[in-house]
Amino acid sequence: MIIQTFFLNGKTLTSTSSLFDRVGGITFFERLVDCFYEGVVGDPVLLVLYTEPTDLTKARQHLTWFLAQYWGGPMIFNENRGDPKLRMRHMPFHIGPLERDRWLVHMLTAVNELSQDDVIRTELTNYFVKAAEHLRNDTGLPISPSNYPR
Repeated sequence: MIIQTFFLNGKTLTSTSSLFDRVGGITFFERLVDCFYEGVVGDPVLLVLYTEPTDLTKARQHLTWFLAQYWGGPMIFNENRGDPKLRMRHMPFHIGPLERDRWLVHMLTAVNELSQDDVIRTELTNYFVKAAEHLRNDTGLPISPSNYPR
């Protein structure tokens, strides 16, 4: 049994089930990703980052698999794609503050549209804000490619 602790409005809350289970499983993540990509397809800042901008089917599938797995669901991503290695997978694409912020706009819009539960929204939001910043690759840190324009 997994016990998770959450903080919301100064209160400590605990849960013995995964977020995957609490949101109803894979269907929630499919809907979340669909809602997110509704924003991406009309966003010129983000759309150019995709290797197949006219067909986001694979990107949708991979994000759904990753999120479901990350939040306690089946290990579908690892089974199909291997270890997520998010920074490595995103390194070929320029991700600076603008890209991070545009991504967050669409993802947090999706979160707010799909969940009325404050605890779930807070968990998702906290993760997505940290993950979006973590994926920036314009910071000049040694892990940025040496040929990356500064």
